Amino acid sequence: MADFNQTDTHTIDASETSQQERPRQVAVTGASGMIGAEVVKRLTAQGRPVIKLVRGTPKSTVNEAQWNVDEGLVNPTRLEGVSGVIHLAGENIAGGRWTEERKRRIRNSRVQGTERLSRDLAALHRKPDVLVCASAIGYYGDRGDTILDETSPPGHGFLPDVCLEWEAATKPAADAGIRVVNLRIGVVISTQGGALGKMLMPFKMGVGGKVGSGKQYWSWISLDDVVGALLHALNCEELSGPVNAVSPHAMTNAEFTKVLGGVLHRPAVIPMPSFLAKAALGQMADDLLLASAHVVPKKLVETGYQFQYPQLRECLEHELNG
Repeated sequence: MADFNQTDTHTIDASETSQQERPRQVAVTGASGMIGAEVVKRLTAQGRPVIKLVRGTPKSTVNEAQWNVDEGLVNPTRLEGVSGVIHLAGENIAGGRWTEERKRRIRNSRVQGTERLSRDLAALHRKPDVLVCASAIGYYGDRGDTILDETSPPGHGFLPDVCLEWEAATKPAADAGIRVVNLRIGVVISTQGGALGKMLMPFKMGVGGKVGSGKQYWSWISLDDVVGALLHALNCEELSGPVNAVSPHAMTNAEFTKVLGGVLHRPAVIPMPSFLAKAALGQMADDLLLASAHVVPKKLVETGYQFQYPQLRECLEHELNG
């Protein structure tokens, strides 16, 4: 609720009551992306006003504010008094082969952008209650069939290093007393993009199958539950620090592709050998397709989050046939 200090017993008129009861705004970076657009839609449906933090010149002085990786918030006072910030902006990890230049952009967009935003929020006179910052289960690296919760140590390699720095970049906000949640997001299941979007065409053509050995764990989550987890983190005061945003039911790649083939009524019998994946995608294949991370959403479950699509089959049927 908006700040209000009652100094006497005077009668509050209708306009004051309306102002007092009006929900405080939530600011969102990456609002035009696959996840961000759904977050904005869900918040708006709940009657919560949103400020989209955009890179270009704002089209609206009410619903948008300018923000970018290099300059941070162009006008920080626009965020004075917002209740929370959801930070999703960052270079697309799967947007192309990982050249050294692309890896630099991936790192800088997350680490530098997050640190600038965190410092700007920390400097506000009326700070937000919470910063929910996207992270990724890439934090854990390639860990075989070891079950990983939020207390598990990081892995080794490019993605774990980026995630470590990404989460550490929120420290200025945490030091300023803002509750910070680092949401480690798994493989997002949506026909709008991500892994599923890339897998659909070969499967529909009947040439889909497991990648590599198929024994590697893919810890996935529906798009609806990513949005649900973000809003749960925004509202649940018990949550802070790392929070795994994955379904409670991780699956091996072989299991995943079998279920996908079944939902599409197509065979999943033509595998992609590891060497072919590496030839096509380079290091990205090792870190995104062949790495194994059996991650569990311990904190979400403990704080009462109810998954809309905990099982892969119902999630895929919702996405593909819903």
